[in-house]
Amino acid sequence: MNEEIVRLSASELARRIRRKQISAREVIEAHLLRIEQVNPGLNAVVALSAEEALAQAVKADATLARGEAVGPLHGVPFTVKDWIDAAGLPCTGGEARYKNRIPVRDASVVSRMRQAGAILLGKTNVMVENEVYGRTHNPYNPAYSPCGSSSGEAAIIAACGSPLGLGSDSGGSIRQPAHACGITGLKPTTGRLPLTGHFPFISAMNDPRTTIGPMARFVEDLALVLPVLSGVDWQDASVIPMPLADWRQVKIDGLRVAFYTHHAEAEPTPETAAACRRAARLLAEHGAQVEENLPPRIEEAYEITRQYWARVESEDDEEWVSSSRSQLDGDEVARHLFIWDRFRRAMIGFMARQDVILTPAAELPAQPHGQPEGRIPYTLPYSLTGYPAVVVRCATSPEGMPIGVQVVARPWREDVALAVAHLLEQTLGGWQPPPL
Repeated sequence: MNEEIVRLSASELARRIRRKQISAREVIEAHLLRIEQVNPGLNAVVALSAEEALAQAVKADATLARGEAVGPLHGVPFTVKDWIDAAGLPCTGGEARYKNRIPVRDASVVSRMRQAGAILLGKTNVMVENEVYGRTHNPYNPAYSPCGSSSGEAAIIAACGSPLGLGSDSGGSIRQPAHACGITGLKPTTGRLPLTGHFPFISAMNDPRTTIGPMARFVEDLALVLPVLSGVDWQDASVIPMPLADWRQVKIDGLRVAFYTHHAEAEPTPETAAACRRAARLLAEHGAQVEENLPPRIEEAYEITRQYWARVESEDDEEWVSSSRSQLDGDEVARHLFIWDRFRRAMIGFMARQDVILTPAAELPAQPHGQPEGRIPYTLPYSLTGYPAVVVRCATSPEGMPIGVQVVARPWREDVALAVAHLLEQTLGGWQPPPL
């Protein structure tokens, strides 16, 4: 019974709990047991809130028994990346100097998950390796990397220790781990979700790339969570109250789709390129207008990002506190912003003629620890533009590691990205249970 529970989607768990076919306590107990079984080999969950989660599950069941109204995630467990604050649990960012940092308030997105009825299981590791919690391992082969900074989140979701979670993405940190661990992840349009409570602090004017977003095994769960997370919190001034369209109403027939696999900064493995081409053919078979077409200036994305990394940021949200000096002078920063804006203008002109851009998620599938992981030339451009993007598993490497495809949509059209990703998931396999 426990194994069946932990393989269910968050959407199905929510349905069964509401119908009283299963109790919230059973769901939480099953996931805590699964974490106990798999986490020693993954090092994905770094702070567990077992007693509190069980207490919340008992309350959730009591609420249902009284016939009271419940939220869309009532009784559903979730986990949170150790770059997002959850009250009472450590949030270190993987840095030793913050190992004793315990926030007293939830990030806005964590608060919204709780308000929707979700139950927090714990915090997950960041980066492939850090000085506080050590190395995270890939559930498909612990000798391999889970990639990216939302590594622990992707690993524990793929291994069925959590049905969904919250990550963050600056250049691919939701999408790369989703690709490497065979799950699905959404980078929403920049400004869709508040960044309040992200640690380290993100100034949206200085960094219009970073977003928080959901990660799960199934695309339907990304769609379930997105409305819960979205909207103004009256703390993050960059959030725009844009409506969300229903992904289930999107018609693939007639969508204009551009795809590409190679360019001057991208040389994917044959299997990686083949997965993207297979996805493009599938969309064409369903009536989409598909063409191989490389967006303009796409090869500039890495250099623009490198220049961004050379700038400094404040570590505090009230005072200018920086731990380093900028590698760029004022004129160089101004030039960088001009080139970045030129890139965005070129891309929006291209997007005016497309509904979707389809690309590989990365040059390489997950690699063994210590081996070069390859570049991320496919995710960086759409962080610079702020467009929504979903990664979904569409193939498997000869070494047995997942291969993801990235679905990019126009700004604020998460519904289109989700609908396309759902079709790819349903037809090309999506998440597959790891051998744990």
